[in-house]
Amino acid sequence: MFLLYIVAYLDRVNIGFAALQMNRDLGLSPAVYGFGAGIFFLSYFLFEVPSNLIMVRVGARVWIARIMMTWGVISAAMMVVRGPLSFYGLRFLLGVAEAGFFPGMILYLTYWFPSRERAGAISLFMTAVALAGVVGGPVSGALLTLKGAAGLAGWQWLFLMEGIPAIVLGIAVLMYLPNGPEDATWLTADEKKMLMEVRLQPDTTKADATGIADTTRATLTSATVWMFGLTYFCIVSALYGITFWMPTILQGLSGLSDFAAAALSAVPYLVGAISMVLIGRHSDATGERRWHVATVAFIGAAGFVVSAMTTSPALELASIAVAAFGICSAMPPFWAMPTAVLSGTGAAAGIALINSIGNLGGFLGPYLIALIRTTTHSFSAGLFALAALLAMGGVLALLVDRR
Repeated sequence: MFLLYIVAYLDRVNIGFAALQMNRDLGLSPAVYGFGAGIFFLSYFLFEVPSNLIMVRVGARVWIARIMMTWGVISAAMMVVRGPLSFYGLRFLLGVAEAGFFPGMILYLTYWFPSRERAGAISLFMTAVALAGVVGGPVSGALLTLKGAAGLAGWQWLFLMEGIPAIVLGIAVLMYLPNGPEDATWLTADEKKMLMEVRLQPDTTKADATGIADTTRATLTSATVWMFGLTYFCIVSALYGITFWMPTILQGLSGLSDFAAAALSAVPYLVGAISMVLIGRHSDATGERRWHVATVAFIGAAGFVVSAMTTSPALELASIAVAAFGICSAMPPFWAMPTAVLSGTGAAAGIALINSIGNLGGFLGPYLIALIRTTTHSFSAGLFALAALLAMGGVLALLVDRR
């Protein structure tokens, strides 16, 4: 699952690295690039809930494999982009293909881990987000240096070579990923019974008694689920707002080469990867979720404020690393909250709805930065906006029903 999410996240955000060359080659303005980066999340939003409900019916193995292979093909096809329309179209299709992957994985984790251990498990899974940035920066930078090889631009090599692993891993999913503990060949019958009846069943009973009703309709109309969605929207807006623009921001301040700017962007992700695991484990150890989300979100917002005010490349990188700490660390304790009160079909629908609402922030964040930059010719006001969104996410986390 960790490997799958590294590839998923890298294919979703690699246009941030490709933009170092692609925008110049194709004459894409900041507004065009920002809209194309964000349109992925509109289609992702539309198909998220249906995709997760299909996974419950057909099983994780088949559906996750389908998702991976189709998005791998479309991601590689980004190499044929020739202008704004083809850019928009392929990014939209990529969102359709990938819809359901992340909420499917979060739902899948509930099949294996009880709620009291879930933040730690989610943090280990979601470090793939940060490590995709750690690995993706240098790898993408190296692929950009292939400019002219076989008649292809560096950004075309980037899309081609980073799309292929998704197809290969999709085949691996078909071969190796069990639909759940009941299909795991490495577990004995007694171990399956221990996991499903002793460790996981009490969570289901508790969610049924105190949580949200186990129906799709009740889940989709639940005020608590929508509050979770709005909280996640703020966090994700900040995440993708900086992800898609970080290489460009760093290059603009320091005049680095394409490779150096891409490679240097790995530093904030490394900070995020480490902090994500530490905060997730601390949240599990204390059993507290809301303040864990809020506190790190406020710290991350402060990082954005400093990044907006500085002209020092070193301080810019350090402050973005603080912002990455806040964003990444908020994810594990956040996802431990809704998975504790959702069960059955309601969990599939609710997790997908929360993620789809949240990922609309993936459209807002990059496009907001683009519009503000076009108007002000600076990234500063956009970074202040990301700070405000992340701080609002912290406030909303505290307002979620304590039960």
